[in-house]
Amino acid sequence: MDKLALITGASAGIGLEIAKQLADRGYDIAGVGSGDRIHDLQAKLPGVNVTPIQADLRTEEGIEQVWSQVEALNRPLDVAVLNAGRSLGGAFLDTDLETEKEMIALNITSQVLLAKKVVRTMADQRDGRILITTSMSALTPTPYESIYGPTRAFMFSFAEGLREEMKEYGVTVTALLPGATATDFHQTADMGNTMFGSNDWKNDPTLVAQRGVEALFAGKDHVIGGDAKTRRAAVVNKFLPERIKAARFAKDSKPTS
Repeated sequence: MDKLALITGASAGIGLEIAKQLADRGYDIAGVGSGDRIHDLQAKLPGVNVTPIQADLRTEEGIEQVWSQVEALNRPLDVAVLNAGRSLGGAFLDTDLETEKEMIALNITSQVLLAKKVVRTMADQRDGRILITTSMSALTPTPYESIYGPTRAFMFSFAEGLREEMKEYGVTVTALLPGATATDFHQTADMGNTMFGSNDWKNDPTLVAQRGVEALFAGKDHVIGGDAKTRRAAVVNKFLPERIKAARFAKDSKPTS
C-alpha cells in the first residue's frame, strides 16, 4: 500500500504543486479544499488514489469533518502538509473586521486544531513528517497586509517549537516560507492595485513546492520557498531594523488608489 499524505489548500497554487510532487513520489493524497474544485484533484493526480475533502477549515466543524474522513481511511498518516491560508490587503483602518477574523481562524486556529490531531496520531505511530506553510512575511512587518504577516509569524514560531517537541517521537516538522508566488493568492486578497497584483516577477509555484518537499524529506527545520533572489532577501531581513523593513514592504503593498 502506498503511503498517505494529507494536504490542506490542495485545490490550487502551492498546495496543488506539493500534492503533485508527493504523488510523483508515490503518495496517495487526502486533499482538502473549501470549494468544489477539490473534486477535480483526482484528474490532476493520475496514478495515485485521491480522497477529496471539501470542508470549511475556518470552523471547528470543518476540522472534525476533515479528520473523520482521514480516520475513515484506516491508514497510517505518513505526511501532513498544513498549507491552507489567505490574506487581505488594504490599510487596517479600512479593512473589514469580520473578514480579518475569518482569516485568523483559517491561518492560525485551523492549523493549530488540525496539528493537534496530526501530532497525536504521528506520536502514536512513532513516525511521520509535517510541513507547515508560513511565508517570507513571517520575517517582516507587513503594512497593508497588517493581519496576514503576524499570522504567518505565529505559524513559523509554532513550527519551530513543535519541531523540537516531536523529535523524541521520530516526527519531523519543517516550515516552508514562500516568497511572493505566481498564483491567484494576491488577487483573492484584493491586492490587484498593488505591486503584488502582478505575477510577472514572482516565484514559480512549482519551484516553491519543490523546495518545500525536498526540505521535508531532508528533515530540515525550515526553508525559503523561492529563487536565489528570494533567498537573499531572507538573509537581508535578518539584519534590517523593523522600521526599515516595514517601509520597504509598504512600497509594494500600499494600494495605488
